[in-house]
Formats: sequence, C-alpha cells, structure tokens
Amino acid sequence: MSTMTLEGWCKTTAEQKPTPLEDIRFYVTDVDRLHLEQAEEYLQKNDQKEMMVDADMNTLELQMPEGYGPLADCMFRVYLGGTEHRGQFHLVGHRASDGSLIYTNAVLIDQLIN
Repeated sequence: MSTMTLEGWCKTTAEQKPTPLEDIRFYVTDVDRLHLEQAEEYLQKNDQKEMMVDADMNTLELQMPEGYGPLADCMFRVYLGGTEHRGQFHLVGHRASDGSLIYTNAVLIDQLIN
C-alpha cells in the first residue's frame, strides 16, 4: 500500500517541548487504510474530534531513528482538521525503555496511495 517516511517527535514528560527526531518509516496496509477511512467517517458522522486506531506491529515494518526504539505500543491517532474537516492521522507510541511519547507529523488520509 504505502510506505510512509515522516518527521518524528519525542516528549519525555508532558511539560517538555517536543524534540525533533530523524525520520520514522512505517508501512500502511490496505487494511490499515480501510480502518483509517472508517475512523474518519465515524468522526464526521458523530461530531467527534479524534479517536485512536490500532496499528498492527506485525505489518507496520516500523523503522525508528537510532536510539529511539523499540516502541512498547503503537497506534494511529485519527482526527478531523482544517476548515473542511478532512481526516488526518499520525503514528503515536511510547518508547519501551522509558515510556516517552513518540509521534510523527500528520498526513491526510486521502493522500494514501491505493
């Protein structure tokens, strides 16, 4: 489906400003895309702002920058953005070594390649 390479961010505490990371690479399958589209539709119909969608670590093919992996968990955060309320997502997880929040920049769901 789509291999994504996005800028990553790390926060070791809620109060800390995010630290930029090198690129994070991962693979979005057709099943992932379907789940992201379903989440977008649910948010639009139910007037909600965001929701989390499970990411399958077996198919994600996650490649973290040196010193920032592995992750203990990984999900897609789906939300509606912009004036047109288009669905966007980004990858969110926690570093296994210390629980730091790791996330990527966001991408429009409809920009995923079929």
